[in-house]
Amino acid sequence: MTAVHTDRAPDAALVRRPARVRVLWLLAAVAVLAAAMAASVALGSRDVAWSDVRAALGGAEDTLGQAAVAKRIPRTLLAALIGAALALSGAVMQGVTRNPLADPGILGVNMGASLAIVVAVAHFGLTSPTGYIWVAMAGAAAAAAFVYGVGALGRGGPTPLKVTLAGAATSAAFASLVSAVVLPRNDIAGGFRLWQIGGVGGASYERIGQVLPFLAAGFAVCLLSARALNSLALGDEVAAGLGERVAVTRLTASLGAVVLCGAATAVAGPIAFVGLVVPHACRLLVGVDHRWLLPASVLAGASLLTASDVVGRVVARPEDIEVGIVTAVIGAPFFIHIVRRQKVREL
Repeated sequence: MTAVHTDRAPDAALVRRPARVRVLWLLAAVAVLAAAMAASVALGSRDVAWSDVRAALGGAEDTLGQAAVAKRIPRTLLAALIGAALALSGAVMQGVTRNPLADPGILGVNMGASLAIVVAVAHFGLTSPTGYIWVAMAGAAAAAAFVYGVGALGRGGPTPLKVTLAGAATSAAFASLVSAVVLPRNDIAGGFRLWQIGGVGGASYERIGQVLPFLAAGFAVCLLSARALNSLALGDEVAAGLGERVAVTRLTASLGAVVLCGAATAVAGPIAFVGLVVPHACRLLVGVDHRWLLPASVLAGASLLTASDVVGRVVARPEDIEVGIVTAVIGAPFFIHIVRRQKVREL
């Protein structure tokens, strides 16, 4: 990904947050995440008493409630990891491209990963869970490069509006291709139908262990890019004048974002809008300094997806609403708000 210039900075950029305020917001985010995770293990198609929760955390599975908690713990951990990954990926994409509408779902990166997995399974017999992750990361990277290339065509280069429209069109096209590949294959259609929506219902410690090394690498690369992203926010020329290797910085940060997005999509499906909603909300709380914004996005993203999963489990009991549907209900109006606020004609 390369820079997308915008003349309009977010309103949050006009306010500098004191360090004490930022620390308080981070502590509040930790508390919200802890509350969301506690609710996730206690609430669901059947509520569980806290005595059973405590017993299950100690390894007991003697009652139905304790057995339910034992199954919810890996689901809660996976939801927190996927939410953190998608939010951090979105924050980094927005920083790299300087595009306020950048998001793995909106830019087609999620669907690129999905298409790559579906093609690999349907036509190349891919069965390895680790192979899913590698293929998803390759598809995510290819989709990001394609969207940027399309958005860069014509006069004015890759403006935020052009890149966003290219991403939306690419995402729709990839979604259609996914359906075209899956529908004739009854042997895989059932499993992929739920996966395409996006959810964490099939969580297990084994799946977490398979994806954790990739997520850890992506987290490390993105978080270590925070200072460099602050330099990029000043413009390429200023960043280069400060000694920043602009192309290397942009490529490295983008690689971290693609790894997070690809790994998250391989495990949980193409969950949209988390990477858009969370960074914007966090900028209002901690400001635009990426050294604070990225950790805040990690905590808030984990909280959002965990809480969304809880909502999906309790609003239609005893059935589950997949978390991808809940985040879409939350994120779509927010996306419209951001577009109107940024005045698309000026992007």
